[in-house]
Amino acid sequence: MSWNLKIGQGWKRHLGTLAMVVAVFVAVQSWQTRKVPGGAAPDFPLTVVRADGSITTTTLAEWRAAHPGEPVALHFWAEWCPICRTEEGSITSISQDWPVMTVAMQSGDAAKVSQVLHKRALPWPAALDPRSQITSAHGFGAVPAFVVVDAAGQLRTPTVGYTTEAGMRLRLWWAQLTGGFAG
Repeated sequence: MSWNLKIGQGWKRHLGTLAMVVAVFVAVQSWQTRKVPGGAAPDFPLTVVRADGSITTTTLAEWRAAHPGEPVALHFWAEWCPICRTEEGSITSISQDWPVMTVAMQSGDAAKVSQVLHKRALPWPAALDPRSQITSAHGFGAVPAFVVVDAAGQLRTPTVGYTTEAGMRLRLWWAQLTGGFAG
């Protein structure tokens, strides 16, 4: 009986610490995403490369139109970013279930980005962002970054820094569940 009581009391002692960690995490994410604009996702012309070397041009609006009624994910990364590397498996997994457009910030020309995608066996499309214009227009000053564009074209649930696959999936699920309304 006393052992069970000690476990219960120990857990309660750590509840305050857990609450503090969550509060700090939320505060840091809020500060890091403070420049992400609210409202509609900015539209840009995109030069998109793939691991096979193919290059297409589109806009964010045209790409989103190919996925009507669905939330889509934008993942901002750089080939030189070690944290971005740790998210590659998560992005690959998510791209099998959800529309994902990645944005390769300051990662070189089409040939270099395509080579990186091929070498790392990354099946997702990558829009080139050599001068960080697309990344900056979305309010991000660092990578990796992840944001959902809901079915109504609104930016939702941005995050900067390492994001777990579960966190990415929950953001997409929430945007789908709420249908592009509140967020």
